[in-house]
Amino acid sequence: MSGLQQRIHDAVHGQTQATVTVLSSLLAVEDELGYISKEALEFVAEFSNSTVNDVWAVASFYPNFRFEPPTEHTVEVCWGASCHLVGAMGIFKSVLEASGMGSEGDRPDGRLTVKLNTCLGACSQAPVMAMDHHLAGRVTPESAAKNVTDLLETESHGV
Repeated sequence: MSGLQQRIHDAVHGQTQATVTVLSSLLAVEDELGYISKEALEFVAEFSNSTVNDVWAVASFYPNFRFEPPTEHTVEVCWGASCHLVGAMGIFKSVLEASGMGSEGDRPDGRLTVKLNTCLGACSQAPVMAMDHHLAGRVTPESAAKNVTDLLETESHGV
């Protein structure tokens, strides 16, 4: 068994709740690996006596599951009502420019994911962004760009 297969096995078999489902198994794998691999889909299908297509139907329904290994850093820009009203889209544009990207997604070099978030839960600090789950409030397009540049200048440790 490869290291990846062992991690998937341990994550799925390590669930402690009374009812284990396809969804709970996928969540356990995502928590362990940071994404749902092809091997995980196959393992969860066999474990739950389901087809790979049935497991894929569950996994693909939820937009927060990743199907590729995670990037080194994640930047999220809130575009909920409070943030949107005070310039979230200008912040987002600035983040994209600083990251060298044209739209949401992963940089090809695996260093960064940029995405919009419907709410980061800090409305009183709008506009808000998060870098690797650390919030920054009352950001401007300039400070948002600097945050991204600083993040990308940190030493790469690989994914």
